[in-house]
Amino acid sequence: MPRVLVIDDDQDVGLGLRLLLERAGYEVSLARDGKEGLRAFFNQPADVVLLDVGMPVMDGWSTLERLRDVSDTPVLMLTARGLVQERVRGLQAGADDYQTKPFSNEELLARVAALLRRRGGDQQQRAQTYADDRVSIDMRNWEVSVEGRPVQLTPLEFRLLSAFVTHPRQVLTHYQLLDLVWGDGSAANPGAVKTYVRYLRRKLGWDSGEDSPIESVRGVGYRYRAERQPSHGPVPAVA
Repeated sequence: MPRVLVIDDDQDVGLGLRLLLERAGYEVSLARDGKEGLRAFFNQPADVVLLDVGMPVMDGWSTLERLRDVSDTPVLMLTARGLVQERVRGLQAGADDYQTKPFSNEELLARVAALLRRRGGDQQQRAQTYADDRVSIDMRNWEVSVEGRPVQLTPLEFRLLSAFVTHPRQVLTHYQLLDLVWGDGSAANPGAVKTYVRYLRRKLGWDSGEDSPIESVRGVGYRYRAERQPSHGPVPAVA
């Protein structure tokens, strides 16, 4: 039974989510603020976290930062504000999805199910390895090296790189990358893709786009230029 941790200071919202999720077949734990939520997560990690943005003691942004220090568990941010800037902030901070209150029960359950499917795909993907003349990836342990040099990536950066190497020489549009990496082609502004490609290139030591195998395709998106045939078996696309 998948386990969902709900972190929300509104008792009515928390109890409503618990009832909804338990009826859908999930095991649910509740926490009233960020500190309580982190303690609950450390005691028993969840498969998905529903995290409210506006909370006392420790708000959603600080809680998300702490969670991302220790785990890549999918996080769905909950907020009463639907501003695009706030949605982008959450996604760039490491959230996997963003839900504005009020929301329909069907939509929330669909988003939770999508996050669990993606997590299952990530776990299957990590059983594989990838290598070309410049990049080596151990999908199981989330380890990346460039020309023999270990590189530390955030979970989102890792998913972005994985999307490129599992689609070598294929042009991926901004919206395809949003769907592959963020899980919803409409969840974030396409500008987030450009920002994270720049971060990823810099992390991998390719400050210049000309030096990077992640090639910009003007007005369309990006393409990964594998230097030779990858040395992995079939690797599922990032879901």
